[in-house]
Amino acid sequence: MALHFMFHSENVQLWFGVRIVARGMKARGSGGSIVNVSSQASQCAIRDLAVYCATKGALDMLTKGMALELGPHQIRVNSVNPTVVMTERGRLAWSQSEKAKTMMARVPLGRFAEVEDIVNSILFLLSDKSNMTNGVTLPVDGGFLAC
Repeated sequence: MALHFMFHSENVQLWFGVRIVARGMKARGSGGSIVNVSSQASQCAIRDLAVYCATKGALDMLTKGMALELGPHQIRVNSVNPTVVMTERGRLAWSQSEKAKTMMARVPLGRFAEVEDIVNSILFLLSDKSNMTNGVTLPVDGGFLAC
């Protein structure tokens, strides 16, 4: 049940949404950029989060597949793959626990991401400064995946 729900909410809904957005971009003929939000968990398994990791891995492949399909229309599709993000919910979950210390020890920059870190990465991928970037899963993880 959890697998079906998470896969649907993480991937199926995104696929339908991208199709709608891409249809408009194709009709205008002006290209564009789509950025999905994935997770570093798509590339590094986390204990007790197998379903989450699997759905994010599928999202990364969906991003790459859409990049291939939409690229000929000058529509770029990429994703950002953050680690823990210190949203209000993130602060509640990760501020005062042994789990947080273990995770933080794997981040060479020694901090979790702030919302602005993710927003700035998304803005870069949406901008013309990344006009040759397509099908990329961009880690925004302070070096977590480098370890």
